[in-house]
Amino acid sequence: MKSGGLRIVVLGLSLSSSWGNGHATTYRALLKAMAERGHDILFLERNVPWYADHRDVTSPPYCRIAFYDSVSELRAYRKEVVGADAVIIGSYVPDGIDVIRWVLARAGGLTAFYDIDTPVTLAAIEAGECKYLKPDQIRHFDLYFSFTGGPLLERLASRFHARKPAALYCSVDADEYRPMPVRGKWDLGYLGTYSADRQPALERLLLEPARQRPKLRFAVAGAQYPSTIMWPRNVEYMPHLAPSKHAEFYSSLRWALNITRVAMVRAGYSPSVRLFEAAACATPIISDAWPGLETLFAVGQEIMVAESTESALFALNIPEHQRRQTAQQARRRILSGHTSRHRAAELEGYLRSAPTEGLATPRGKARAEPNRGTYVYGTKVLT
Repeated sequence: MKSGGLRIVVLGLSLSSSWGNGHATTYRALLKAMAERGHDILFLERNVPWYADHRDVTSPPYCRIAFYDSVSELRAYRKEVVGADAVIIGSYVPDGIDVIRWVLARAGGLTAFYDIDTPVTLAAIEAGECKYLKPDQIRHFDLYFSFTGGPLLERLASRFHARKPAALYCSVDADEYRPMPVRGKWDLGYLGTYSADRQPALERLLLEPARQRPKLRFAVAGAQYPSTIMWPRNVEYMPHLAPSKHAEFYSSLRWALNITRVAMVRAGYSPSVRLFEAAACATPIISDAWPGLETLFAVGQEIMVAESTESALFALNIPEHQRRQTAQQARRRILSGHTSRHRAAELEGYLRSAPTEGLATPRGKARAEPNRGTYVYGTKVLT
């Protein structure tokens, strides 16, 4: 692949709207950092009403963004897809199966799938319910980037024949997420869209502590929470918080709560972008437990783990000097290896090191048996 800036086309769930999804902030941070490295990027987004009504980015300075109303309208971007050095398709793209089919039949360079929901994706595939990726499409991508690392990468290679599965965790834009000079407003806060499988943990780790400690202050920010939820009087609920307000929100918390979806807890090695954002703002974190968390943070020193109401309350009572030390150590850890600039360097490395032989083979047809291997931060661990 050429040594200069790369031409990259990304087809993702949303870049324009952060409402009700965590994909937008992930793409924004990553693509901004890729543009800083000299790459030319086009982001293609399906024009859907629920995001069109809540757009907070329409003309980003780091990439071009274009909207299409149907798969057939992608033909307007055929030249860009054919001429791109790499085309990356993300998870949860509407009509994703047909979008993938269209791209694989036309892309002239590398193709990659960026799965920001890997455990959910594979569970849906095995249940025959995945609407954005078919299992027999996985082997045709040159690279499979996964939000989840660890053993799931081996499963992608051995069971689904992914050619080059690699961990590409989300990250944080350290220019946007940093400590803000605001007064502490809440003792514990959670930022995240409603999810039925996360709600029991929110109940256990935030709502019940709020009931038991009425003098403490709590906050929840996120879209799509049912109107039937009875929020305790000392919990402030905000239906949506724009990314431009995230750093201020984190900086207003004594502690930030992280809650992980059940499928991702089972798979492990699935850090939420909220972990990186809170830590970058020097806000200490209380997290649920899952395998692989210890590879990102030193548990008990850089992050606190709580699985019960009692353990959440215990963390809230940690002495102030220890709370501040936890926050600063977590911030140093994130700034040393998990900013969007770190992640962009990893992505560029994967793209430049990927083999390009045989790319003229039509993508929709059977290709030679892939050279299977699992890559974690560029290192092959399974052949």
